Amino acid sequence: MQHILIIDDEETSLDILRQILEIDGYDVVEARNGQEGIEIFRKQPFDLVITDLVMPVKDGLKTILELRQTDPDIPVIAISGGGVIDKERYLSVAGYIDRVTTLPKPFNRLDLVDAVHRLIKPVSTSNTLPA
Repeated sequence: MQHILIIDDEETSLDILRQILEIDGYDVVEARNGQEGIEIFRKQPFDLVITDLVMPVKDGLKTILELRQTDPDIPVIAISGGGVIDKERYLSVAGYIDRVTTLPKPFNRLDLVDAVHRLIKPVSTSNTLPA
């Protein structure tokens, strides 16, 4: 089973992301800010990180850069609904970082699942057919 870390300070976003990904067969761990996410990331391996960009304690850009110090190859999906600055500006800056895919909030389920599948192989299902 593939492991995904979700970092977001909005409880609703965490719930929606977790439900979508668990239905799709992923194991999901949640963090409520960038610092908490980094601490969790250093304790266990993950196949993908999804992080909000606008958060208290540690913003998403700083979080991504610190995660990359631990694992330079970890794929990341950066999400943002904006803040003081338009979400497009936050997302465009994050998009310059290697292996970072961006999604504006609100996003739909298909866009999220497609982005996850592009960055990590889909959870394999049994290909055997009943006799």
